[in-house]
Amino acid sequence: MKRFGLFLLTTISLMAVAAFAMAGQLRVTVYNDNRALISERRTLKLKKGLNEIRFTDVAANIDPTSVSFSSVSDPKGTVVLEQNFEYDLVSTDKLLQKYLDEEIQAVTRDGTQYHGILLGRAGGLIIQGKDGSTTIVSREQIKEIRFPSLPKGLITKPTLMWLLQARRPGKQEIEVAYITTGIGWHADYVLSLSPDDTHADLNGWVTVNNRAGMTFGQARLKLVAGELHKAKKRPMPRVVYEKTVAAAGAPQVKERPLFEYHLYEVQRPVDIKNNQTKQIEFVTSKGITVEKRFVLDSRRSFWSYAGDTQKAKVQVQIRFKNKKEIGLGIPLPAGKVRLYKEDVDGSKQLIGEDRIDHTPKDEEIVLTAGNAFDIVGQRKKTNEKVLGKRARQETREIEVRNHKDKPVTVHVLERLNSWGEWEIVSETVGHKKINASTIEYVLSIKPNGKSSVAHTVIYRW
Repeated sequence: MKRFGLFLLTTISLMAVAAFAMAGQLRVTVYNDNRALISERRTLKLKKGLNEIRFTDVAANIDPTSVSFSSVSDPKGTVVLEQNFEYDLVSTDKLLQKYLDEEIQAVTRDGTQYHGILLGRAGGLIIQGKDGSTTIVSREQIKEIRFPSLPKGLITKPTLMWLLQARRPGKQEIEVAYITTGIGWHADYVLSLSPDDTHADLNGWVTVNNRAGMTFGQARLKLVAGELHKAKKRPMPRVVYEKTVAAAGAPQVKERPLFEYHLYEVQRPVDIKNNQTKQIEFVTSKGITVEKRFVLDSRRSFWSYAGDTQKAKVQVQIRFKNKKEIGLGIPLPAGKVRLYKEDVDGSKQLIGEDRIDHTPKDEEIVLTAGNAFDIVGQRKKTNEKVLGKRARQETREIEVRNHKDKPVTVHVLERLNSWGEWEIVSETVGHKKINASTIEYVLSIKPNGKSSVAHTVIYRW
């Protein structure tokens, strides 16, 4: 009679044909597009001739076509004959499928035991006893199922396997590298404004999200900022929040160029746990000079129509240059920026948030905090006429009203038609040309006052 043992799926492990002698150097390079390059060096004991290596410490979301195996100690004498990715993971359904027409033992919740041949598993277990009788046991009734052994070919976790030819026996240092999805990163920033809105403190954090199905312990973490081209996908077979405290005076993250991208390397090993969000501070700048600007943009600000009159909201922007002179001057990766300001009691209050794209040094950063409550505008078409078949004339007036008890300056952006030629033939305030289709007026408005500008444009096509 066969002896049955209860297999706990969470504890089954397979013995590797060749065991890794010691933990090695684990490096994790994370990209902006939800993928990472994992590489690890380990010391391996090989025999002369054929060796079968099984490597189970891999991410569940591995791309098996990206795997690279190489010998650092003897690259010419160690040849990879085969490389396989095995993912036929053990599960209740897989075990039952493997044991069709084989003996199993099922125990129900009331303690009844059924021992016999498994004939089927759809809707429950169909078991044929030694006396020829057949019993259907529903899945809801079953407390446990016992199997004589683990069927050949089933594994407990995704496994990489190599068949190697080694020309000499002994220890070798090998390197394994592969790409996995499910792990990505982005930047998060906090900008805290001074009481007079002329200066700010900036803190930047790299945020790593690990959903790759594996914990990476004591890894050398590198983060690549930039837009890598990705090959088009072809159909393939299925194959704590943690805030890290910086050491005093020690930079946590160092930046350097990499090809046409920028790489940020954490200066110490870190644990990146599965299903964890980890944040590490990478930039701090105190007292940077900023400009608060009120902007009335004809493309973005106007929202309500009443005939030829549009009502508008005035945007509040915070602007500064990413320059070394103000404590920055480093490539800033794309991410969300949250803007804060202290209340009269000293508590910080959120005043808006925006996103920045990858920003090189010396470029200007423009953040939209929101819309000004006490500054409003309107834009009105006061005249229009046709000047022949290929020309027309428009006159518009833009008015801005300031309900604050202090003066403000508002930048009015007018977007003119870019599909033809335009010419301003009259205006009450001089403009600055921004580009082929945009002009800017700067209006100074007294406390509880208003100011306006009118212009007449001829369009030709």
